[in-house]
Amino acid sequence: MARRVAVIGAGVSGLSSIKCCLDEDLEPTCFERSNDIGGLWKFTETSKDGMTRVYRSLVTNVCKEMSCYSDFPFQEDYPNYMNQGKFWDYLQEFVEHFDLLKYIRFRTTVCSVTKRPDFSETGQWDVVTETEGKRDRGVFDAVMVCTGHFLNPHLPLESFPGIHKFKGQILHSQEYKSPEGFQGKRVLVIGLGNTGGDVAVELSRTAAQVLLSTRTGAWVIHRCSNGGYPYNMVITRRYLNFMAQVLPSCVLNWIQERQMNKRLNHENYGLSITKGRKPKFIVNDELPICILCGTVTMKTSVKEFTETSAVFEDGTVEENLDVVIFTTGYTFSFPFLEEPLKSLCTKKIFLYKQVFPSNLERATLAIIGLISLKGSILSGTELQARWATRVFKGLCKIPPSPKLMAEAAKKEQLIERGVMKDISKDKLEYITYMDDIAACIGTKPSVPFLFLKDPRLAWEVFFGPCTPYQYRLKGPGKWDGARNAILTQWDRTLKPLKTRIVPDSTKPGSMSRYFKVWGVPILLASLLLICKSSLFLKLVQEFPLTSIW
Repeated sequence: MARRVAVIGAGVSGLSSIKCCLDEDLEPTCFERSNDIGGLWKFTETSKDGMTRVYRSLVTNVCKEMSCYSDFPFQEDYPNYMNQGKFWDYLQEFVEHFDLLKYIRFRTTVCSVTKRPDFSETGQWDVVTETEGKRDRGVFDAVMVCTGHFLNPHLPLESFPGIHKFKGQILHSQEYKSPEGFQGKRVLVIGLGNTGGDVAVELSRTAAQVLLSTRTGAWVIHRCSNGGYPYNMVITRRYLNFMAQVLPSCVLNWIQERQMNKRLNHENYGLSITKGRKPKFIVNDELPICILCGTVTMKTSVKEFTETSAVFEDGTVEENLDVVIFTTGYTFSFPFLEEPLKSLCTKKIFLYKQVFPSNLERATLAIIGLISLKGSILSGTELQARWATRVFKGLCKIPPSPKLMAEAAKKEQLIERGVMKDISKDKLEYITYMDDIAACIGTKPSVPFLFLKDPRLAWEVFFGPCTPYQYRLKGPGKWDGARNAILTQWDRTLKPLKTRIVPDSTKPGSMSRYFKVWGVPILLASLLLICKSSLFLKLVQEFPLTSIW
C-alpha cells in the first residue's frame, strides 16, 4: 500500500493533492520550483523565471460558488468573480486552514521521476530534485504530477509568412502583464481565446488602435446572466445536463445559437463561428462594447506580414503596426519523466479518465489537472486528487494496464483512419465528468434517494447549481457542512452585492409560494424522467432524426 507521495507543483491542483493525501493518511511531500504557492495565480511583474503567471487585471471566469474546494467555501463577502489577488488570498486561506505549508519544499525543481528496479512489485519511484544547486534523491510510493497545461508558450511563428521581417515588437501573452508601455501604439492581437479577448479589451483603453485576429470566431459569454445572477450558477445544473443528454444535438445547437445571439448578434460583430469549426466559447463582458465603440476591430486570420504591416485572408491590409501579441496558448510536457512514459502522458487518449497513464502495471502515478472542462478546473482537479489517493491506497480499482492500452490503441487507430473523431482535446462536459470520477470514489449524489430522504436538499441538487459541495454529501470524504453549504449558496452569492439596501424596494413573489404551487408536479415529473432516462436515451439513439422533422 502506498505511503509516501511526491506532489509536483503547489498550484491549485497541487494544494488539493496535498490535502487529499492527508485525508487518506498518506505522507505528501510537495516540490515547488518557485518561492510561493499558487502557481500561475501568484502574480509577478516579470516572467524571467520562465513560469507562466496571470496578468495583473485578470478576473476569474467561474464564480466563487462553482470554483471552490468542496469543503472550503469562499468567505461570504468575497465577490462572485475576483481578481488574481483575491483568488490568491483564498488559496492562502486554504493552505493555512488545513496546515499544508509544512509539506511544501519551495525553490525545488524535480529533475527526474523514474521507476525503481522492482517497480512491478512495489510501484515505487525514484525522484531526483534540486534545491539551490544541491541535488537530493528520494523513494516514493506514488507520484502526483500537478504541473498543469500552461508550461511552455506556443508561438507558431512558422505559420505566419514574413513575421521575421516585421520590425515591430513581437510578444507572447505570457510576457504581457499590464497596458503600460503600449500607449498610442497600434497593436495586433492574434488569437480569440479568453486571454486574447482580455488583452485586446485592456489595451483598447490606452493603445491608439487594437486589432483582434481570429481564424475561428467564438461565442462570447457574459459573467452576468439574466436577472444578474452568475452565469455559471444558472447553466450548470443537473436537470439541464439531463436534458442535454436526451435531446438530439441538432436541437441543442439550435437552442444554443438562439440563446447566444439573443443578447449579441455575433455575425454583426465579426465574432460568429467559421463554418465547419467546432463551437468555441470565451468569457468577456466588455469585448462587444469595445467593438461597438471602435476601440477593438475584428479581423480575419493573418495571411502574411511585411516590415510594418499585416495582410489578412480577406485581402485587407493594416499598416504601421507597432506590436504583435500572440495569444496562441501553451504546450505541456513532462521533462522529468522517462520514455516511453513521457510521450504517452502527452496523449490524453492514453490517460485513463484523464488521470492514470495506461502503460503502468502499477497505478502509482497520476496526472492531476491536465483537463479542459466546461466549468471549474479547480473543482475537477480536486475530485481527481481524491480519486487518485484512494487508488494509491488500493481502496479504488482501475482496469489492468493491458486492457487500458489495448482500448487506447484501438481508439488511436480509428482516429487515424478517420472512423472516429478525436475528442481528447475537446472540453469535457462538467457534470458528466465530475459524476464519472465521483462514481469511481463512491461520492456521486443519488438524486432519487435524496428526493425520498431530504426533498429540500434534493431540489437544490437537481434544479440548483451543481456546486462542488454536492460531492461531499456521501461516501469517502463526506463533509458534515455540505448540506448547509448547498442550502446557503445563494446567500453567499448575494451577500457581496447587497451593499446598499433599499427598504421600500418591491420584492418579487416568495419562492416558497411558487414551490407550493409547482413543487409537487415538477418533482413527480423529474423523478419520472430520471427513472425513464435510460429507456428514453435508447429510443432517441434508435429513432432516426428524419422521422422527427
